[in-house]
Amino acid sequence: MQYAPLKKEEVRRVIEGRGHAPRVPLTYQFWTYPGSFRENREQVVRLLETVPCDIDPVELCFPQIKTARTAEDAYVWNRRPLPEEALRRGYDNRAVLEDWDSLDEFLEQFPSPEDPRLIPARGETGQYRLAFWWYCLFERLWEFRGMENALMDFYLYPEELHRLFRKLTDFYMRAMERAARELHADGIFVSDDLGTQTGPFFSREIFREFFRPYYQELFQKAHSLGMHFWLHSCGNIEPLLPDLIEIGLDVIHPIQKYTMDEEKIAREYGGSICIWYGFDVQQIIPHGTPQQVRDEVRRVMKLFKRKDGRFLLTMGNNATPDWPPENLAALYEESLRLGGFEE
Repeated sequence: MQYAPLKKEEVRRVIEGRGHAPRVPLTYQFWTYPGSFRENREQVVRLLETVPCDIDPVELCFPQIKTARTAEDAYVWNRRPLPEEALRRGYDNRAVLEDWDSLDEFLEQFPSPEDPRLIPARGETGQYRLAFWWYCLFERLWEFRGMENALMDFYLYPEELHRLFRKLTDFYMRAMERAARELHADGIFVSDDLGTQTGPFFSREIFREFFRPYYQELFQKAHSLGMHFWLHSCGNIEPLLPDLIEIGLDVIHPIQKYTMDEEKIAREYGGSICIWYGFDVQQIIPHGTPQQVRDEVRRVMKLFKRKDGRFLLTMGNNATPDWPPENLAALYEESLRLGGFEE
């Protein structure tokens, strides 16, 4: 049986808690890149054709980190190239803003959100369009400063950090304006991994001082443009959820299994925010059996499926080669079988 993608208004209704669609919206394609599966690529391509994707994702062409190998005319965050030596370090230890003394120069040379390369050309599809980019505030901070520096900056360089976040937020808000006007986007999605396996990277007080004000501006900007704001944040971010909900976040992903109390999340927050639930990619998909996958779909549906909506289903993170195709087949089949609503 072929399933048509849900209509834009049906997805909007689910996100806003105004009622369910004919079935739970599915977005497995967003995180499942067939090229990751090597010899199983063609099989995964065929499997993905059996399940609809209920959003139209469009990645914005954000600036990159300039290295010694980057072309001169590239669209970049930093004008001073990252040296070859830095590329041999771990990804989270490559500081392009090595010390705050060069912050003035860094900000003066910041890329322009008016750059024509930022917004890709894309025709209308009639689906819910989700414009997105990777890295928002915390992830962008450690990309610029390196992880060790970033975690100390909250205490040692608060003024400089606020200046950087102000510049980034202004850039992001202009990018959102352009996505609304040029792409007719219905939502904005960003990534910002704020959690470890056991809790956030920083205290709630740090979050409220350095992150909450800028996130609130971003959420309000999205709403003023008629868009929803979606956030991916891995790890246990449960202590931050009340703040994120209070300042207007619309959709949260992934509610990571084995790090968060899913029953508590569903019970306490399921009526206040749309859960873009991420199916477990650490244990069940790579190491479980097809029956265990089906059992987990049943558990997730029972926990999060609501008549007023506020629930979408996807993967917990990007595809890796150890995902057995037979487990993906079980996931897609069971999601469609159990995702419908009886009238």
